[in-house]
Amino acid sequence: METKKIAVIGASKGIGLSLIQLLLEQGHEVFATYSQTSPVLQHAHLHWQQFDVLAQSAYEAPEQLDGMVYCPGNISLKPFNRFSSADFQQDFQLQVLGAISCIQNALPALKKSANASVVLFSTVAVQQGLPFHSLVSTSKGAIEGLTRALAAELAPSVRVNAIAPSLTNTPLAENLLNSDAKREANAARHPLKRVGEAKDIAAMAAFLLSEQASWISGQIMHVDGGISALRV
Repeated sequence: METKKIAVIGASKGIGLSLIQLLLEQGHEVFATYSQTSPVLQHAHLHWQQFDVLAQSAYEAPEQLDGMVYCPGNISLKPFNRFSSADFQQDFQLQVLGAISCIQNALPALKKSANASVVLFSTVAVQQGLPFHSLVSTSKGAIEGLTRALAAELAPSVRVNAIAPSLTNTPLAENLLNSDAKREANAARHPLKRVGEAKDIAAMAAFLLSEQASWISGQIMHVDGGISALRV
């Protein structure tokens, strides 16, 4: 397997942490960022950089990159009339404008690669339409549009894809899975009868970064236990 240089933004926990562990196992060199959660994982091929997306500082990319994954996100579920316009602005800043800024700053490095790949994250709620998901669906809907537009604009030198998970067992979803009853109820909603694990999503991200996905771009990959497509 060819060794790649891959940046993972927001990698100190959850899907980002699972992904960098997988990438290191595959022999890649990883440039990872963290904001508030100090990293515990250390490796000779792992380079940490403190970076706060909401501080609006510029991401400092290495000179060359073969891939970038943008992991920062938020899950805030409540009725639409309880969200303020400031809530939407802050969520958009984190999930969309942060991704745009990081990609723009890393683009010169990505264009030096023979087959660069950018991976973003959406959510199953964008295509399904779920109550109380107006905040996250607005931001992630923008991510899906950005994915397709950038895939077209940056082809053939940079591939751009997004992953749309369903509920995944990460610190971000802790409040939704913090009891046996909640875990069982959420598992039962999915045709595959379990909620996702960080490694499920990380495996798809690693695939999209790899040469095996070299003919895939502009796609929204649904890794969601079948909930978006199946009725059983």
